[in-house]
Amino acid sequence: MRLQAFWTVALATLLALAPSVSQAGERGPVTNLPMPRFVSLKASEGNARRGPDQSHRIDWVYQRRDLPLRVTAEYEHWRRVEDSEGMGGWMHYALLSGLRTALVQTDMAQLHQQPNINSAPTALLERGVIARIRECQPDWCRLEIDGARGWSEKRHLWGVEPEDVFD
Repeated sequence: MRLQAFWTVALATLLALAPSVSQAGERGPVTNLPMPRFVSLKASEGNARRGPDQSHRIDWVYQRRDLPLRVTAEYEHWRRVEDSEGMGGWMHYALLSGLRTALVQTDMAQLHQQPNINSAPTALLERGVIARIRECQPDWCRLEIDGARGWSEKRHLWGVEPEDVFD
């Protein structure tokens, strides 16, 4: 009887202290920001750890400033993130920025003058290019890459959800 009570209390304590796993439409327990959400790597290098503490093993080292990452959980000063390939781990919040960026997922995606497929193309974007997102409409996002500006269809980008609309 005592052993069962011990395990019940232990399980309840673990569940209460566990980092939250979010579903669409929820808000982060630490920041009260939408979950999941996109952020970007603030530093030129950042460690993704197995758990939310510096004592946890480093699983990944990201080495691309402005790389878009999806925050899927929060725990104190730590954010669980994943990259465009679904890999990731826990990163300290100081390594992350709210700056919205996108990773081009398509070879030779066109950047247009206007958010219209018939608009004149201004540039071709290679797969893997990181762009700053300036605005998003239902199907298009206005991007900036090394001084070049224009509109790209959302379907070519990772770092923005289909329903994201902002300016």
